[in-house]
Amino acid sequence: MVMLLPDPFETLFNLQQALDAFRESDWLQSSPSGTGAYPPVNVFRKGDDFVVITEVPGIKKSDLEIQVKGNTIRIAGTKAVEYAERASLHRRERLAGAFDRAVTLPVRVDENQVRAEYRDGILALFLPRAEQDKPRTIKIA
Repeated sequence: MVMLLPDPFETLFNLQQALDAFRESDWLQSSPSGTGAYPPVNVFRKGDDFVVITEVPGIKKSDLEIQVKGNTIRIAGTKAVEYAERASLHRRERLAGAFDRAVTLPVRVDENQVRAEYRDGILALFLPRAEQDKPRTIKIA
């Protein structure tokens, strides 16, 4: 019985193509944007209402924009990272740029009752469920 082994050069060529495709993809973007998961959010239910907790360290309140329409919450803003004039940058891990993130909830939100709190780089959005979207109890006659 003859065993045929794959061509090692073909295998290396395929690996190189895969690495090139990965490097050129949006996965390694240099700034936060709406296509990625920035800012990171946790969404949880508290009774009938929802709470969204978002990490936005280093961003001023004035650089944040929050919009609510129906059952969608939009968090947008700009993160700036400033360096001293004539600074020689040796490593850049802190990202800067504009971001735009939308989160869709399974229920409508009462847009007039939404509350936002911002402290120590954490943004908390308190989103009460719209009255017309709350379940109603029906009494049997």
